[in-house]
Amino acid sequence: MKTTLLVMTLNEIDGMKAIMPQIDRSWLDQIIVVDGGSTDGTIEWAKENGYFVYVQKQLGFRHAYEEVLPYVEGDVVITFSPDGNSVSALIPALIAKMKEGYDMVIVSRYLDGAKSEDDDRVTSFGNWLFTKTVNVLHGGKYTDVMVIYRAYRKQVIYDLELCGDKSCSFVEKLFRTKISWEPLLSARAARKKLKIAEIPGDEPSRIGGERKLQVLKWGAAYYLQFILEKFRKG
Repeated sequence: MKTTLLVMTLNEIDGMKAIMPQIDRSWLDQIIVVDGGSTDGTIEWAKENGYFVYVQKQLGFRHAYEEVLPYVEGDVVITFSPDGNSVSALIPALIAKMKEGYDMVIVSRYLDGAKSEDDDRVTSFGNWLFTKTVNVLHGGKYTDVMVIYRAYRKQVIYDLELCGDKSCSFVEKLFRTKISWEPLLSARAARKKLKIAEIPGDEPSRIGGERKLQVLKWGAAYYLQFILEKFRKG
């Protein structure tokens, strides 16, 4: 089983310098830094330190994922935030769990005493609401459906039809934003009864940079997406 780590960046030079040296490259078969157009030296630092960098052409996480797919050599993809929110020491545990035969393993911020230091009251309630909604509407058993830090088989992307605009363009136009595909991935994986596991993992506070979360727009877009997904054929 080959594993590719996707390191998602946009002006994260401080986090990159602090977090990337903690990652033992022997844990993984491939590391790709996927950048949204940084202007703070993130791209240059990554290249100087021997990382392959892909700079996305269209804005938004889901476009970044889709564009970088042709370069992904791993059977398993791990999506990772180098801003301090993702604990790098958990990478071996994620890989080990995937080797047990799971389709997806999520690092849950709310399982077995894990906690998020990046949550506020609004995001904490939102994460609870979204997780509850996916569990009720789509038959999930999650404690955290939203988090970026997770591993999943590359083939799942195609099996769940995550690529393309079909499932996202309506809500993006309605709320004038760009969204990611983790929530939709969680919902569709539950509906298709894929083999899913969670491991506990804290979410520390971010290191430097700016928080890019669009709470109201993203929250509304994801929640509507969950509802529409309930009535999607197939």
